[in-house]
Amino acid sequence: MPVPTNPIDALRLRTASAEHPLHVGALALLSPGHETDAPDIGEIFAAAVERDRIAEFWRRSAQRSVFSPTRWSWTTCAAVDLDYHVQTWALPRPGTEAELWRLVSRLHSEQLDPGRPAWEIHLIEGLADGRYGVYLKAHHALLDRPSAARLLEDGLTGDPSARDTAAPWELEPGDAAEPRTHGSGLGSLPTLVASATRAAVTDGIRVLPALADTLDRAMRRCSGPSTVTASRPLLDAPVGSARAVTGRSWALERLRPVAEASDATVFDVVLAMCAGALRRHLTARDGLPPEPLVALVPVPIQRRGEPDASVRTPEEGVRPVTCSLATHLPDPAHRLAAISATMRDVRSALDSADRAQLATMSALRGIPRAIGLLTGGDGPVRNPNVVITGLAGPTSRLYWNSAHLSALYPLSAPARARPLTITCMNNDTQVSFGLAGSTRATPALSAMLGHLDCELEALEAAVGL
Repeated sequence: MPVPTNPIDALRLRTASAEHPLHVGALALLSPGHETDAPDIGEIFAAAVERDRIAEFWRRSAQRSVFSPTRWSWTTCAAVDLDYHVQTWALPRPGTEAELWRLVSRLHSEQLDPGRPAWEIHLIEGLADGRYGVYLKAHHALLDRPSAARLLEDGLTGDPSARDTAAPWELEPGDAAEPRTHGSGLGSLPTLVASATRAAVTDGIRVLPALADTLDRAMRRCSGPSTVTASRPLLDAPVGSARAVTGRSWALERLRPVAEASDATVFDVVLAMCAGALRRHLTARDGLPPEPLVALVPVPIQRRGEPDASVRTPEEGVRPVTCSLATHLPDPAHRLAAISATMRDVRSALDSADRAQLATMSALRGIPRAIGLLTGGDGPVRNPNVVITGLAGPTSRLYWNSAHLSALYPLSAPARARPLTITCMNNDTQVSFGLAGSTRATPALSAMLGHLDCELEALEAAVGL
């Protein structure tokens, strides 16, 4: 039976095109085992395709309503061509990581076939060190970045001796990857307006302080649930279909001492690394604005009266907020201190808000976003310049048919208003940074990796490490 999508996902399905593809992805790097009986990853993939076992989730296809062009539903396909959805690529040996990322960039630029289930998986062989790349992409209406990365985790195990592990498309994912229906998600523009109005009327005095604080922060370019005056676009260029993606991992034990010495969190250090890297990247191109860049970041919240986080859904437990990256400050230690103070202030404001106040904040942030999707632009206010997301990944070593998961990079979909996204995920003892941008608006994206490394070194020197 068809399952209706929510209005925002319907907009994503309607507005996706060859020029503006709207899919997210993830790249997993697998290191084969060194045992004599270690299976060949390529042969395992080929055997799984031959079995032709496909879980229901991977059979879902988006269908437009015959009665209304704005209504979409998920339907289940009886037949799925795995030879199309699962493909194998070979880098010229000995393949480098730069060649791997160039191939993934090309795959990330291509639009998904709207007449098929909205996903693809690509196995990439030929890396000089023997590792394999497994790249998954899926339409943003079907999956978000966390779910895309976690889908690749679902079939992994902590047992390096385990064999005959199922392929990703043979498994039903967890609840996090269930399709979002009309009753969840951001909702339609009229719904958002009604939500804010209803909260203001029914909760009156309790909502007014949160409303006033949100508007004050937004108007003063201060960080908070929303902003109406971020600096000009990151790079003033149109966002086309060509995508560039790249990534690198750093040891968690390098970031943690910086955080401890600065009375900051590890995610504060991640934000400071990104801020410094963006400052270096834009300065080299004479494009650094005098006002600080603003990032959209997720913040976990602890609502009053709910000490146990398990009583909240993931959607309730995280709120996207804006954060000044302090890119106008030349000193890396000062930038980290400013970012850390801002994030503490934002967390405090969110943690002290009740459900009605949080709903009002979300509506104020969501109305411009919905209008932007409808119009294909920024909406009535300017969007944050960059999206920086931190995701919780596996905390121990994981394997797939004896191959060790050495890195996992979530990859987003650059948008017209935000041509660069940075997604970080911890994996065992390291933090992996996945960058996705438009080649027009963010040229030479791979240079950001060097800037990130230089910024971490600068932060280590600033705190005396």
